[in-house]
Amino acid sequence: MHRFIIVGGGAGGLELATRLGDRFGTTDSKTAPRAQVTLVDRNPTHIWKPLLHEVAAGSMDPFTQELEYAAQALWHGFEFQQGELIALDRASKRITIGALRDDEAGELLPERELEYDTLVIAIGSTTHYFGVEGAQENAIALDTVGQAELFRKRLIAACMRAEHYAPEPVAAGVDDDGENVDPVPRIQVAIVGAGATGVELSAELRNTAQVFSAYGLHKLDPKHDIGIVLIEAGPRILPALQERVSNATAELLTKLGVKLLTGETVAQVTRDSIRTASGKIIRADLTVWAAGIKAPAILGKLDLPTNRLGQLVVRRTLQTEADENIFALGDCAACPWPGNERNVPPRAQAAHQQASFLFKSFERMLQGKPLPEYTYRDFGSLVSLGHYSAVGNLMGGLIGGNMLIEGLFARFIYMSLYRLHVAALHGYARMVLDTVAHWLRRSTAPRVKLH
Repeated sequence: MHRFIIVGGGAGGLELATRLGDRFGTTDSKTAPRAQVTLVDRNPTHIWKPLLHEVAAGSMDPFTQELEYAAQALWHGFEFQQGELIALDRASKRITIGALRDDEAGELLPERELEYDTLVIAIGSTTHYFGVEGAQENAIALDTVGQAELFRKRLIAACMRAEHYAPEPVAAGVDDDGENVDPVPRIQVAIVGAGATGVELSAELRNTAQVFSAYGLHKLDPKHDIGIVLIEAGPRILPALQERVSNATAELLTKLGVKLLTGETVAQVTRDSIRTASGKIIRADLTVWAAGIKAPAILGKLDLPTNRLGQLVVRRTLQTEADENIFALGDCAACPWPGNERNVPPRAQAAHQQASFLFKSFERMLQGKPLPEYTYRDFGSLVSLGHYSAVGNLMGGLIGGNMLIEGLFARFIYMSLYRLHVAALHGYARMVLDTVAHWLRRSTAPRVKLH
């Protein structure tokens, strides 16, 4: 049997493993499998990464949305191996997975080696701190469920403490020199990076502050006592999107009471403040770092060509330049985008497209046919502003231009993206049932996790 190994159970990797397992593996004892499909990931569960800002804000309980890899493997005819990729031997077509350890039980699984015929690397990206002093030590990233949950718990603790121990807020007014003075909130959350993650988190946090107050966790004014400041080094928020989308989003965030600081590069992060390159000192009881991403460091140790961001350089077939038996997809792949100066952007829609593309490519490969070339189709970009709204440009690559959408329609389209991901993993019937179950949970529980 042909041996497929997929390293990384993100949106693209898990969808590819599921489709390959359904097509070539088997869960029926009467049918012999045509290929052996193995998924490798360091975590036991999967969650759609664009949802992590909702986990951080408490508006989504991760335990109701996580999918266990072992269960998905049983249902869809592939094998799951938990562990982290630590080495690659291209000559013998073998990867090494590190030992799995537990803080209390010690080593659960030893270091292992797996042999492959076709290897797919889909390990995503990690937070890029750009060498900023104190950023990694004092700011919270949103790469994992654990980090998102840590931020949520610290936010609740900060709100509860501030009610009794924080000084009274300074009201807005005019100082002795006639300059306007902004109000100083009792709690201030600073978000570094005004890309999609930073913008979406800032909107979700405003709703979270209101819910905390409504349920009596604190008696602070949710808008004036809890400040949210969004810091961006570029001249505008959402720099990767069209300017009109950026402007519309900035207007909505300002109405929500989110303070926007653009053109400010962060030079230092401490436990309670941020210093910018221009000399500004910004108070920060909690700091979230969402300023950029980079490829995981392991990619630079695999003896495969990488670009300056550490991504694996791939051809349009998604094969790595140095080895035709190794493919890469998603954020960790530097894939050419014909007609554009830059590569395919690191978006969930790109990973989804590449997973579907590779599934069809592998069908052709097993039939002895040549591999096709991948072309990215840009369906536009959407940014969620919580239950308040959503904004974005739709169908950009299909109609030759961009249509600005916002409001409830944009919110519906944004929510549909996740539902399509669920459908890719479970089929449309189970997706509908999952949607109904999610709605029932939301109708009988607080809209924000309170503990």
